[in-house]
Amino acid sequence: MLQYRLLEGVDLAPLEQAVCGVLETVGVLCQNAELRAALEAAGARVDDAAERVRFPARRVREFIAGIRLPGAADAEPTPRFAPPAPPGYGTQVAQVYYDYAAGARRGGNRQDLITCLKIGEALHGDLGVGHCLCLTEVPSRLESLESALLMAEYCQCPQPPFAWYVDQVDYLLEMGEIMGWKNWFTYGATCFAHPLRFDKDVADKFVRRVREGGTAGITAMPVAGMTTPVTVEGFTAVATAEIVATWMAGRALNPACPLGGSMWSATLDMSSGETSYSAPDALYYGFVCCEFIRRWTGYNLPVGGGDYCAAKEPGLYAAMEKAWKAMTIAAFQGHHPSVGEGMLECGRTLCPVQLTIERDLALGHQHLGGRPVPTRERIGLAAAVEVDLGFLQNHLASDHTLTHFRELWQPNLIDRRGWTGAAGDRVLLEKAQGQVNDLLAAYRKPSGREDQLARLRTVVERARRKLVR
Repeated sequence: MLQYRLLEGVDLAPLEQAVCGVLETVGVLCQNAELRAALEAAGARVDDAAERVRFPARRVREFIAGIRLPGAADAEPTPRFAPPAPPGYGTQVAQVYYDYAAGARRGGNRQDLITCLKIGEALHGDLGVGHCLCLTEVPSRLESLESALLMAEYCQCPQPPFAWYVDQVDYLLEMGEIMGWKNWFTYGATCFAHPLRFDKDVADKFVRRVREGGTAGITAMPVAGMTTPVTVEGFTAVATAEIVATWMAGRALNPACPLGGSMWSATLDMSSGETSYSAPDALYYGFVCCEFIRRWTGYNLPVGGGDYCAAKEPGLYAAMEKAWKAMTIAAFQGHHPSVGEGMLECGRTLCPVQLTIERDLALGHQHLGGRPVPTRERIGLAAAVEVDLGFLQNHLASDHTLTHFRELWQPNLIDRRGWTGAAGDRVLLEKAQGQVNDLLAAYRKPSGREDQLARLRTVVERARRKLVR
């Protein structure tokens, strides 16, 4: 695929010096004693009283030289287009549920998570259904366990639930063993408290993850003008410093751990103070930062996918905003991320109606990954000869078209004639709500798990006594 570049001919040395300067003078907050000790043993300067770790510039440069992947910085991406998979319910962990039929937004809760699990099971149950909505009415220390209990009850093959805290992990593992599911949990995203803060919950989870062989990397979500300097150069320096500090921390704990991460760059609307992960400048900042990291270290980090967009209401506009973001990422990074996962408001809100619209659009994008098979029958030369110049007949009436017309995009919801205004959007949304209703009607609950579910409930109750204070 085409991959545009933004740093060709640019002197990268000032950015490298800035990253080293940030790490040497500011460093990172690190609220885990084991991680601070490992970093000190690896050459960092540690202030235990302030929980601060600083990295000598010389040590940073030595580290980068040691991890650099030779040749990877300039490797050409594969030329074949890989279309994104149809969206579904995975590990979205959104906080708000948008009920289009009721015209209401509400905090994620048991009944709305059950609704999402039923929809996901009816849509793609064979691929698994994930921890898509948070239960905001339960204590945070129990959220993963309560959600896992619902997933085990309502899904045939639930994906691993998201562990918010390290002390939830052993309970989730035990629940998975009861169900016969190995390692039934996911650490998901490891996110800094920007700027440059490894707070206790993140650091504790990071230490266990890396000690057990997991990837050392963060799902970086820096905001230009708020958590980094407002310029693209300042953003790149601070955001890169966070990623490099995370890699150095991982290798200090486990020299064999893989390195990775992703970049979900955001910018501010200075008139409203709102944050956007889909504005053109937000993508530009992410592309520059990731290209610099690739040029300096050889590691190719992805800019976050299409679903984190600023749209607040469901509809075709939101789907197209996500598609634009995803295709822009493809142009600058050489791979096409997901078009959407049914979320609005930069990932905060989950809307089933929006998911069905995005799935309809993504199924159309599958055409872009096709390959022609130029057989005689498919070319249809005989039909072209018969139609001739088209004065007396056309290909719409030919047997060849009758045989193959179903290969064209035939969306279930989207009007392929184009946008027809607000009235057309209302029709689309009503059709999408009808599809949601049909999916809920088609849902069938797994049976024969009563004994296992009872045992899961005892695990959750034990965790409640231990974790909730």
